[in-house]
Amino acid sequence: MSQGKETTVLVLSLLVTAGIAGGGYWFFSQQKSTVVPATTATPATMATPDSSPQTTPPILTSSNLNLDTSLPNPNILGIDGSTAMVALIKALRNDFSQVNPNIPTSYGVPDGSPTGSNQGLKNLIDGSVSIVATSRPLKAAEAQAGIQLVPIAKDSIALVVGINNPFKGNLTKDQVRDIYLGKITNWSQVGGTNQPIKVINRAITSGTREAFQDIVLLGQGFAPDSPNFITWKQDETTAILRDLGDNGISYATVSQVEKQEIVRIIAIDGVLPTDTNAVKAGKYPINRSLFLGVKKTTSPVSKQFIEFALSAQGQQIVQRLGFVSVQ
Repeated sequence: MSQGKETTVLVLSLLVTAGIAGGGYWFFSQQKSTVVPATTATPATMATPDSSPQTTPPILTSSNLNLDTSLPNPNILGIDGSTAMVALIKALRNDFSQVNPNIPTSYGVPDGSPTGSNQGLKNLIDGSVSIVATSRPLKAAEAQAGIQLVPIAKDSIALVVGINNPFKGNLTKDQVRDIYLGKITNWSQVGGTNQPIKVINRAITSGTREAFQDIVLLGQGFAPDSPNFITWKQDETTAILRDLGDNGISYATVSQVEKQEIVRIIAIDGVLPTDTNAVKAGKYPINRSLFLGVKKTTSPVSKQFIEFALSAQGQQIVQRLGFVSVQ
């Protein structure tokens, strides 16, 4: 073969080799760009996590109050929780001490001041107290911690304004929602005078706040960035009522405000929460249950206190203090 032909063949061979290599690189680079990483693949047959809400243990009543009472009785029966239930728990404690004088009771940790439903439930879970008084149902994590709730009373949440507030009308439940969502900010928007509404919200530790948020706001968040919106730092009622002035609005359990001379309770959808018959008939729209809670394994005296609250004597105390009996 001549030198010219050899040179031509060599060049052609080099070109074919380069073409094959280039084509191979292009093929694999395209394959790489279309491969879906295994961690992000979502085949139609892949099982998806269960997003359904976790169920809570059944709420106990006097007919199914089956608790494990294998724990020893404490020296002091410690109770903590809702500030809305202070008067009720105090009255139950006083009468229970006559039935069972051997074990004194306390309400509030550590100095006799109740810390609210949220903290009270935490104190029950960590063993600081034996019983919790709560004005809201359990959350999933609390149910998983083995807490059992027993309803001992029913209650209404009242909307209040200062006694000197020019607003004399009533509100709808939707208007109350819009006030706490920051959509209604002036009393003139609900038929009152032209002045801004000072909205006072309860502390984040308050069980009444959570119940109000669930029932009235339907779980939506409050509007703390709205003008004149105040969130109280501690779970208390008296200080809030004193701060209402002539343009404020707030809420509390009805038994805490119905005898207060410095406030006026507002009818919601034309119904007052002080109308017991209307509340029993379900006509007042902001109602809830009040509970005592214990761990599934508790002491005999803890069960005895709950049984006393559910007894005829205990339910008479419930009604005497302005709550609605569960019997």
